[in-house]
Amino acid sequence: MKKAVNRKLRGLSLQVLTYSEIKELSIVERVKKILSLVLGNKIVLLHGRLRPEEEARLIEDTMAMVDHIKDFKGIELAVIEPDLRKEGMLTKVKYGIARRLVGDSSALTVIGPASIIKEIKRDPKKIELLLG
Repeated sequence: MKKAVNRKLRGLSLQVLTYSEIKELSIVERVKKILSLVLGNKIVLLHGRLRPEEEARLIEDTMAMVDHIKDFKGIELAVIEPDLRKEGMLTKVKYGIARRLVGDSSALTVIGPASIIKEIKRDPKKIELLLG
């Protein structure tokens, strides 16, 4: 006799954040905004990338929350950005100047709850999300 398995399907919710939406925020405000979206079971697509200190703060805050929020298992984070290794020196210099002037907006950052995103596979041209 087979047991019936009752699975509740959840809708997938993506939230796109442009870099301009968060560029004026402090590190604490950026992390708080991202975590509030992730805690709402949304996968955040950030046009751009967080600075290393922002990523570190996001991870620290997430680890502190794991033990205190029921059913929160943490986050998954991945960044995809152009591969400039094969480009010429002039292209690299232009990219570096643009990045300093307007931020790293050529990257795409994916941040989501670990309870929804089981695995992130990435290569220089794409990101694959395994949802569970």
